[in-house]
Amino acid sequence: MTVLDASALAALARTSNAWPFEEAKKLVERLKKHPKDEPVLFETGYGPSGLPHIGTFGEVARTTMVRHAFRTLTEDKIPTRLLCFSDDMDGMRKVPDNVPDPAALQPYLQMPLTSVPNPFGGDYASFGAHNNAMLRRFLDTFGFDYEFASATDYYKSGKLDGVLLRAAEKYDAIMAVMLPTLGEERRATYSPFLPISPVSGRILYVPLKHVDAKAGTITFTDEDGVEKTVPVTGGHVKLQWKPDFGARWAALDADFEMFGKDHQTNAPIYDRICEILGGVAPQHYVYELFLDENGQKISKSKGNGLTIDEWLTYASPESLALYMYHKPREAKRLHFDVIPRAVDEYFQFLGGFGRQEPKQQLGNPVWHIHSGEPPAADMPVSFALLLNLVSASNAENRAVLWGYIGRYAPGVTAETHSKLDELVGYALRYYEDHVKPTKRFAAPDEVERQALESLDAALGALPADAPAEDVQTALYDVARAVPRYQDFNAKGATPERPGVSQEWFSALYKTLIGQEKGPRFGSFIALYGVDETRALIRRALDGELAQAA
Repeated sequence: MTVLDASALAALARTSNAWPFEEAKKLVERLKKHPKDEPVLFETGYGPSGLPHIGTFGEVARTTMVRHAFRTLTEDKIPTRLLCFSDDMDGMRKVPDNVPDPAALQPYLQMPLTSVPNPFGGDYASFGAHNNAMLRRFLDTFGFDYEFASATDYYKSGKLDGVLLRAAEKYDAIMAVMLPTLGEERRATYSPFLPISPVSGRILYVPLKHVDAKAGTITFTDEDGVEKTVPVTGGHVKLQWKPDFGARWAALDADFEMFGKDHQTNAPIYDRICEILGGVAPQHYVYELFLDENGQKISKSKGNGLTIDEWLTYASPESLALYMYHKPREAKRLHFDVIPRAVDEYFQFLGGFGRQEPKQQLGNPVWHIHSGEPPAADMPVSFALLLNLVSASNAENRAVLWGYIGRYAPGVTAETHSKLDELVGYALRYYEDHVKPTKRFAAPDEVERQALESLDAALGALPADAPAEDVQTALYDVARAVPRYQDFNAKGATPERPGVSQEWFSALYKTLIGQEKGPRFGSFIALYGVDETRALIRRALDGELAQAA
């Protein structure tokens, strides 16, 4: 494998069309127009209104990829920071569906999330603090290089005081941006400043009586009907979410932030407010939204889609990072059934990395997932094959699966292949929770019975240690003799030697594994064993499998 120095790597990176490099190149050009002495700031935003979902992790993972691409292009000569900013000063607009005892949180509606009690118990002082900790725990586990920031801390400690005072000075200019975007009724009561009631602690959506830019105060009528005047500094007010976006960018001098497509129409508003407050709007990257199994947008408060912990129960962080890398601007389903493919694709990319030329490596997702230093890979068995092995063998522990693996790949053990051992554990859990409950064996019809009998005989003619390719050839030879499974349109097919339709392999999976599809069946037989597969065929022919289901 060719090793390049920083200068040669940067030159090669400038020719790469991998999306993190495309964004990093734009950022390099942006800095030529807006040079700065401070480190380049990459920012991500998190709304802790519910437990973190994978989309939240995706923002950090993808931003980290762009950050590393930028560092590669600039030969690491320009310092950078990654700031994960939690909007935990937001009011709790509704009680999430996925918390213990939702009724207990009803009295805290419209209070800042860091003022809402923690419904999960434990050491965290508030709902917002708990959800922040859940996000940080995973980011730390994955090893991200980041700084964490809390909006509550920034508002109360005075870190935002400067931009809040400028917002009071520029109140009319901000209103001129916001009012045309609102309906008539909302315009009558709108203010970019949301006072926090000294009486109830709630964030109030009320019209302002007066804004005193010189004193830095606002006047409003509180919930008790009494007129109050409070400073805009020190955590006494919260900005409305659209002005808050732009104000944060101005206060932090942010250079790059990505966000979901649901923010896209508001991005010009964020930009304009940032400029009004004396900042330069950062470079944006808009990604498509994640969808649940029903095609609905995933939501932290609804708890649909996957949580970070759920993915990590069944697969590695690297597989999740690969899922995030692929096509960020295309909507994707984020559900349990995407996990096996992500796992196997990750190891396929990792396995091919060492055989690639440097330019190809820069387009390989694992280069971006591992910040240019992917680990060595040796994965003799795929995750999909392991799932089928668990299904066919009814294995309930690692030892059983390793017995098959050791026979299939002599010398491969849990000690020599720790990543494969991790995969074995993931496969056992995934099968138990997401395959076994849906497994349904189909009873073979007459055509399928005859084909299975022929397959049994063909396998009987093979040695017990027959390689996967020989087994696959036997599978094809059996199917070619059955009209139902002949495919004369397949590549290379002739009238004398037809191709084999996918229906044959679908029949094998439905009758022998209890699933609709799976990986290359010859590889499965080689792993499971010829004799064991013949016994499985006999059980299917005797009706045991369909009856058991």
